Amino acid sequence: MTAPTFPPAPDLVRPSRALLSVSDKTGLIEAARALVESGVELVSTGGTRAAIAAAGLAVRDVSELTGFPEMMDGRVKTLHPKVHGGLLGVRDAAHHAAAMREHDIPGIEILYCNLYPFEATVAAGATFDTTIENIDIGGPAMIRSSAKNHAYVAVCVDPEGMAEVLAELKASGGTSLALRRRLAARAFARTAAYDAAISAWFAGELQDAYPDRKSLSGELVQTMRYGENPHQSAAFYRTSEARPGVATARQKQGKALSYNNIADTDAAIELVAEFEDQPAVAIIKHANPCGVAVGDSLVSAYHRALQCDPVSAYGGVIAVSRRLDLETARAMTEIFTEVVIAPEADDDAIALFADRKNLRLLLTGKLPDPLAGGEVFRSVAGGFLVQSRDTARLTAKDLKIVTQRQPTEMEVRDMLFAFTVAKHVKSNAIVYAKDGQTAGIGAGQMNRRDSARIAAIRAAEAAETAGLPHSLAKGSACASEAFFPFADGLIQAVEAGATAVIQPGGSIRDSEVIAAADAAGVTMAFTGVRVFRH
Repeated sequence: MTAPTFPPAPDLVRPSRALLSVSDKTGLIEAARALVESGVELVSTGGTRAAIAAAGLAVRDVSELTGFPEMMDGRVKTLHPKVHGGLLGVRDAAHHAAAMREHDIPGIEILYCNLYPFEATVAAGATFDTTIENIDIGGPAMIRSSAKNHAYVAVCVDPEGMAEVLAELKASGGTSLALRRRLAARAFARTAAYDAAISAWFAGELQDAYPDRKSLSGELVQTMRYGENPHQSAAFYRTSEARPGVATARQKQGKALSYNNIADTDAAIELVAEFEDQPAVAIIKHANPCGVAVGDSLVSAYHRALQCDPVSAYGGVIAVSRRLDLETARAMTEIFTEVVIAPEADDDAIALFADRKNLRLLLTGKLPDPLAGGEVFRSVAGGFLVQSRDTARLTAKDLKIVTQRQPTEMEVRDMLFAFTVAKHVKSNAIVYAKDGQTAGIGAGQMNRRDSARIAAIRAAEAAETAGLPHSLAKGSACASEAFFPFADGLIQAVEAGATAVIQPGGSIRDSEVIAAADAAGVTMAFTGVRVFRH
């Protein structure tokens, strides 16, 4: 479509009329009163108009403007040329101005409209029919009309935008072009997010996990000083997913989280949530665990997790599965820690951390559910990948023992613990664990043997630091998140001290790996479940 030629947009627009139609009426009366005091005529709809009138303020019903009553259960009330003409008319274009005069279309220079609470309706578990009725049609149409014609109209989709408009009216008697452009951009973002939420809900109702088009939206939480590295810019956005974690947590203290802090904190809380039924601690560094443990108490779990790799734990992120108590908090302050995330914390623990200005404390209210479905995303050049959240969880019944020696009950527990941790370690991953404590972790190597070797080094160094006579891996269970393609990785684990091995199986050389396990006298379980993490 060829763009018509219009006069330049005026820098200052002095409004004569405002249309208010809001679902969330927070601050509505104060805003309406301020507009009236600025000499702006109010036009409104339904409950919004009733609330303004009840406050003793003069307000016209939109039906007076259009000459048509609200109809069809409120589905049709603002979808009218006198509304959209008043929002879309280019005042300084002669033919637009003539059309407005001919059809008695009054100009509307301010729109304050927030939408039917569709997202909240879905979150509340409403019926299909109720959800459909909470899809706003007139609101998005007015918002888009106003945003398109931002040369003359200030469009507000939230109280913050309304406050900016009122501030300019008070200061200069009108709205500036710069403000109207910012508000228009915000308005289009809001309607885009609204449509994305509707689209996602419909896809869910149709059980269409991967529709032809998929839209994502998020609300800005924080603009960061930099991203993963100082030369990269970054920001943090919150989606509508109501999953407890770093995006929903209350930050009790400390400076703003960095890009890397958020990535590590997310990894930490998701890992520790796997052990929600017992005191557990996960220490994360560069998105990988460097120590994970359960214990009789939270402080016991912390010391056991720290023992696995105290060197890497310095400057790490700690997640706990229980309310943080003073004793555990005091133990954590013995080394430098970037972030601690917990469901809740005792007041004395919070007070202790208050003196550590570089330590951030986040409280989530509860742990994320490791078995709950959901989607995870990853960007690639020109697109993004989507997959379901990894909810794999094993029990003893899921283990197929493929060796001559059967595992003891303790070895079964250790294998399951090691598997659960390995699920949260970057591939290739090897985890040694014993008695609910990681003994050594090898992460992100290009071959599995090197991961096993690095995990063994960590286990030996940890034992030396603790003054123990043998590696922490002695008598441990070894978990591999994918199959051993050759026997060398298993042999490395046996040499490190592992007596039990858990892996998916499925290699063309499974028989060689099983034979190596039998020759070493270790027990091995196949799971049939691979837990790659890239």
